[in-house]
Amino acid sequence: MKKILSFLFITISISIFAQESINFEKSSFKDILAKAKTEKKLVFLDAYASWCGPCKMMEKNIFPLKSVREFFNSNFINASIDMEKGEGRDIARKYNIYSYPTYLFLNGEGEVVLKDYGYKSETEFLDFAKEANNPKLKNGSYKELFAKGEKDPELLLNMMRTYSDSDPEFAKKVSERYFQGKEKQPLSPEEIRLLLYYIKSPEDPNYKVFVERKDEISQMISPEKYREIDSSLKISKAFEAAYDQKTGIIDEEKFFKSATPLIGKTEAENELNRFKVNYYANVGNFAEFEKAALVYYSDPEKFTTDELIKAAWIFSEHVTDPKSLKKAVEWAEKVNMNVQNPQNTYILAKLYAKTGNKDGALLYAKLSKYLAESQGQDSSLATQLLETLK
Repeated sequence: MKKILSFLFITISISIFAQESINFEKSSFKDILAKAKTEKKLVFLDAYASWCGPCKMMEKNIFPLKSVREFFNSNFINASIDMEKGEGRDIARKYNIYSYPTYLFLNGEGEVVLKDYGYKSETEFLDFAKEANNPKLKNGSYKELFAKGEKDPELLLNMMRTYSDSDPEFAKKVSERYFQGKEKQPLSPEEIRLLLYYIKSPEDPNYKVFVERKDEISQMISPEKYREIDSSLKISKAFEAAYDQKTGIIDEEKFFKSATPLIGKTEAENELNRFKVNYYANVGNFAEFEKAALVYYSDPEKFTTDELIKAAWIFSEHVTDPKSLKKAVEWAEKVNMNVQNPQNTYILAKLYAKTGNKDGALLYAKLSKYLAESQGQDSSLATQLLETLK
């Protein structure tokens, strides 16, 4: 009898322990929102998929923690919904949920208050929840707070993060108010990245901050990069006016007429060539890419190894003109002088092969294969090239 009672006690204990977690509601999403509205609480939505590893780890490792379950059960109406089943599909579409796990805090109207992703530690998860539990957010969404003139820097930062994908125009307006409040304070690297992300043209309020904080920003991204960004912003409208989306053609005369007064003829030519290189590579017009790249990369000293090797790769795949290939060899040689890896050595080997330099091709194909195998990477491309060189 004692053994039976002990077994029953252990079984009951295990059952109770297994149930100790965040208390997730079992009713419909509509009813969950209604309950939150009645109780004046936020909904915490754990948006998951059955195949998602991090989702299962959160369920096993984080949700059952005493600190987590007590805070969530006390402060929120909680829901855990599979986004690939039943009403979860509509919820995923409504809130643009594409990765798992995604965590949403919603008010009773179903408006997003806070959003985050991925596996979280106990501290990270609780900090996120405490942020959402801000009394200001219980009675209104971020958008309502913003409309009322909210200026708290942390709240504004969270607004930007929450709406950067779902409502970028709103996030941009938030960024403008945020940076107005940073007038006399130094900018962190993250803030500079956000500032650059939300500047779209010289008419933007954030562009004024960009100009006024030139020295500070240049220290982080380099004076050359600052100048490049500034030029691009100044001529963005010139590109819009001169670019025909249907044909994919730039009216160069029209472009230079608008851009030259803003940044000068030399810089306008450089910006146009940079646009052509990026655009023609993206749309697969390699004949035009070849012409644009030969002009744009004429002085390889001005470019990073990543930029040069990308151009050399496209030439190795799609260009046949010997003179053009010779320039690509120069780019790839310069890259390999600085960075030798399986990819860079393979591209140089392929260019040597296309230009008739069999010895160079053999040397670098063997080096590419060796580097790939020693680093546990795929060496099949180098092996195939070696077979053609026999």
